[in-house]
Amino acid sequence: MAIGSLVMCLITLVGGLMALLPAPRQQRLLLPLIALAAGSLLGGALFHMLPMAIQSLEARWCGFWLAAGFTVFLALELGLHWHHSHRAGSANVRPVAVQIVLGDGLHNFIGGLGLASTFLINPAAGVAAWLAALAHELPQELGDYGVLVHSGWSRGRALRLNFISGLTFPLGALLAWLRADSLPLPALVVFAAGNFVYIAASDLVPEIKARSSLIETAQALGWFVCGLVVLWLLALKES
Repeated sequence: MAIGSLVMCLITLVGGLMALLPAPRQQRLLLPLIALAAGSLLGGALFHMLPMAIQSLEARWCGFWLAAGFTVFLALELGLHWHHSHRAGSANVRPVAVQIVLGDGLHNFIGGLGLASTFLINPAAGVAAWLAALAHELPQELGDYGVLVHSGWSRGRALRLNFISGLTFPLGALLAWLRADSLPLPALVVFAAGNFVYIAASDLVPEIKARSSLIETAQALGWFVCGLVVLWLLALKES
């Protein structure tokens, strides 16, 4: 889990690496990454996290914590305005950049808490959930980096603050590990699954649906299904 947390921190630097690529190449990579992330997040939530947690929680409580995770992240996004496809106007450029960093830090902290809880209950499911989260972080960090630079921050500052916000992921994981005996781990797993479902359904799927080209749409659907299939196959290996 420690290595996984470190990798999640380093992923925050991917925006700077992607920025070195020509703009057309970035656009060609972005759609497959978004679609793969959407399928992986849904697969992680539906095939791994929920089935594992339902062994310890009643079905109605699984539904409650799933809805809670979904609602909390909806409230976070509404309150901080850190939607991945958000474009800031010149009048509020600086506040939006700060909101993205703060929102991403909170998101990473709760994500680290939930994923570490999943790993502590079932290591195989934890790895699958981590892979799904990793697939999501790639396009998200690319988008966040672009907005921060667009907001007037230098590339170096954008990378530094993005990395600092990523450090909250291992903090959440460390808290789950230190307080495992006193934390409601199955509830946290389902709460994190609600986060996965929200990001996939609210942020990523609309990006896929916005494509007007039939070829792009078919390509995106293929990558989405690929994400689902990979997580389903991993679930079969667990059983």
